[in-house]
Amino acid sequence: MENGRIAVPSAEKGGLDGTRSGHFGHCDVFTFIDVENGSIKEVSTIPNQSHVQGGCMVPVNLLAEHKVNALIVGGIGMRPLMGFKQAGIDVYHDSERPEIKPVVEDLIAGKLSQITDNQVCGGGGGGMNLA
Repeated sequence: MENGRIAVPSAEKGGLDGTRSGHFGHCDVFTFIDVENGSIKEVSTIPNQSHVQGGCMVPVNLLAEHKVNALIVGGIGMRPLMGFKQAGIDVYHDSERPEIKPVVEDLIAGKLSQITDNQVCGGGGGGMNLA
């Protein structure tokens, strides 16, 4: 990724040295990493907005409003994944490392793959997999 804004669902206070939340919709904050000419230019955080079961579009809309181009997740359900696709936000998957900085560096270097439909989770305990 040469230019754009990356979002990472983050635990606690987030930030580049923070850890990624296991489920994007229930994270404490989103860490934003602004990339310019292949380098990290600025890092900021915003609090996640609460949503109830079935309200998966709340974080999709929040990230779209903040001009996010890419999202790095450890897990995501089919409904929000489709929402991100419709909003033009590319969703990348890394379930191995919880640290934010190395996965962001991997995305900038082109080492992360976009999530596929068979990698989605069932969501917030509803037991219904829409894949």
